[in-house]
Formats: sequence, C-alpha cells, structure tokens
Amino acid sequence: MTAEAIAAGPRPGTADAGDRPLRIALLTYKGNPFCGGQGVYVRHLSRELARLGHSVEVIGAQPYPVLDEGVRLTELPSLDLYRQPDPFRTPGRDEYRDWVDRLEVATMWTGGFPEPLTFSLRARRHLTARRGQFDVVHDNQTLGYGLLGDLGAPLVTTIHHPITVDRQLELDAAPDWRRRLSVRRWYGFTRMQKRVARRLPSVLTVSGTSQQEIVEHLGVRAERVRVVHIGADADLFSPDPSVAEVPGRIVTTSSADVPLKGLVFLVEALAKLRTERPETHLVVVGKRAEDGPVARMIERYGLEGAVRFVKGISDAELVDLVRSAQVACVPSLYEGFSLPAAEAMATGTPLVATTGGAIPEVAGPDGETCLAVPPGDAGALAAALGRLLADAALRRRIGEAGRERVLARFTWARAAQGTAALYRESLAARASAGAGR
Repeated sequence: MTAEAIAAGPRPGTADAGDRPLRIALLTYKGNPFCGGQGVYVRHLSRELARLGHSVEVIGAQPYPVLDEGVRLTELPSLDLYRQPDPFRTPGRDEYRDWVDRLEVATMWTGGFPEPLTFSLRARRHLTARRGQFDVVHDNQTLGYGLLGDLGAPLVTTIHHPITVDRQLELDAAPDWRRRLSVRRWYGFTRMQKRVARRLPSVLTVSGTSQQEIVEHLGVRAERVRVVHIGADADLFSPDPSVAEVPGRIVTTSSADVPLKGLVFLVEALAKLRTERPETHLVVVGKRAEDGPVARMIERYGLEGAVRFVKGISDAELVDLVRSAQVACVPSLYEGFSLPAAEAMATGTPLVATTGGAIPEVAGPDGETCLAVPPGDAGALAAALGRLLADAALRRRIGEAGRERVLARFTWARAAQGTAALYRESLAARASAGAGR
C-alpha cells in the first residue's frame, strides 16, 4: 500500500472488515492534553481505535493523558521531575525505586532531558512482564533504547517530526554561548532518537513534510516511513452561530518562549495592527512566560492589556474561545502537522498561517482555505490579519472552505483507519519473517 493510500484511509464502513480486533499497547512518555500535540494525539487516536472495535491500553508517564471511555490507562510513573510548581526538583531519598530513577535524576542534574530514555527502559520492563498480552506495540515518539529488540509484538512508532528541527531553531535563537551549551545538553537525547529511528522496522508520521525530514534528518530509509494524516475532532470543533464573535479577537495556541512557535512575531504583528485597529487583541492558549523574548516584546510595545494567556481550559471552553475569535493564527516557524490549524478550520474560524514545515499541507492554498504568509515575517502577519479583520465576507468564505477541507481530509476517524491498516501490515510482516525462519 502506498503512503498516499494509507493517508487517505479505507473507505467509510470498510475498516478492518473480516479481521479480528487487535490488542494495542499505545506508549506515551508525556501525555499532557493541554500542552503540545502528543497528549491530543494519544487521546483522539485511542478513542477512534476503540470505536473500530480494538482493545486499546495507553501506557504512559506523567503528566498522564486524559482518555475517553473505552480506553484503559496504565500508569508507568517517572519521578515527575518537571512538575509544577517545583520543576527540576530533587527527589527525596525515599522516592528512588531503582537504577532507572537514579539515571533520570543524574541526567537532569547534568542539564539533559532524561524522559525518553528512562520511559523506554520502564516500558520494556513492563512489556516483557506482559509478553503475549498485546498484538502490537505503538510508540508515540519515545524513540528510546529500551524499545529496541523483541518486545513480544510488532513495534510501530509515530514520529510527528524530528526533534532535531526544534533543537536547531533553539540554537539559532540562542543569544550567547552559554545558552547554546544549555540547548545542546538538553537536546542530547536526540542522538539516541536518531540511532533508534534508523533501526525501527515501521515508522508512521503525520505529513509528507515530516516524512521527508525523517529520511533526511534521522537517516531512516524512505520505504520504512508511512504517512497517516491526523486531524480535528470535527464534531467537537464545529461552527456554532450562537457564540458571538468578539470584535478584533485573534486566537492562537503556543508555548510562550518556544522559538519554533513564532509567537514573538505574532505579538509584533499585533502591535502594528493596533496602530490602526485599537480593538485588536490576542488570546494565547498556553502558558505565559514571565521573562523571555515574548514577555519583553509585550512590555516593549505596551501590550499588557491586549495579550491574554489561558491554560488548563476544558474542551468546551477551548472550542468556544476559537469560535469567538474573528481570526485564528498559526505563526509557527515550523510544524510537523499543526493540530491548532485543523481545529480552528473545523470550527469555521478563518485562519492566517505561515508556510513553515507541513502547515500548507494542512491549511491549504492561500486565498482559498487560509491566508498564508512566510514564517518569521511580522509585517506579512499583520497585513494578512488586518485583511481578514476588515472583511466579513472574506472571513466567512475562508472559514467555510477551511471546514470543508478538514472534513474531507483530516479527521481522527480516518487517522485511526489508516493506523490500523499499518498495524495489520506490521503483523503480516512479522508472520512472514517467522515463517521464513
């Protein structure tokens, strides 16, 4: 089956016809549903796989994912070294359980990020003890050494995009050698992920752009990488005319000081917009950083009252927030897919998005399903946002076309069908290899 065929998924009503349900172990070393895409991916994919009739067990560490009815969660706790309100904490002596815990703390103390490695070691131990209980193991971008070798079932790994891209963007944004050294230490785990990725039998990714970059950045053979597009929960993220538009409201989803997300350019664009449209304001779904480039930009332009950060809101609150905006914006320098783009489009909210990474693959043609601008260009962002804010007819046309695009291409039901098809291929390949011995 070609990558394009898997991305499209089976025809509705034919998924898994005539095949027995699968027992799936879905691994996630980090499952926060309110920060980043991994928790969102695990929640929605597991739900739709369960709806297809499969038995899905999510095995995860803190922050634990929020899951829907029909999906089991098995907690595989770390030491939770980055929890709030005491990130980078030193655990008490009675918290240490084994050598993996000691490795986790030692890596943090030397400036590294230990969770992909230590979770993979705990996951291997757990899966070994439960050999024979799963038909397939699906790893959500842990890419740790512990997942190499025989796990008792075929391994399928999702790589949303190579984290080496994040590493390079942070190095490029570093102001001095001390920060560059810190970034290199933190991203030391990417060396492991690169080695592991090259040895994986089956890699799943979420866009054609990510597929190319996995081959180029990680050295994975092209024939091992398959595309299954993800998408929006189009029932939840849907238009609702009863939710009033708030004049001048722009909404975005972003971690405040992750350079990849490009929030600093959106804040600069907001400052430009407010010189002509003073009612324009920005709501950021994400954590506010008290210091850093974004905070300094807000202070520099006197935007304290025009930028609001919200986090930890419910699904319903998030949807209504997006519906209330006149424009949604994805200002990222790079994305491996962009769930916020798909979700905003699904609500019918018109989108301004950059052309970074796979965003055009999701957002579609400029002037048809979005307004597209180059990444890192605050002036272009301001012009596109101002154009939509000033033209209600254009907002309506772009918003309606955006939702149609999502419904046709990017839904979680289609993602689950395509993913299950890849599971079947992995099982068949394992059976064939066993028969040939």
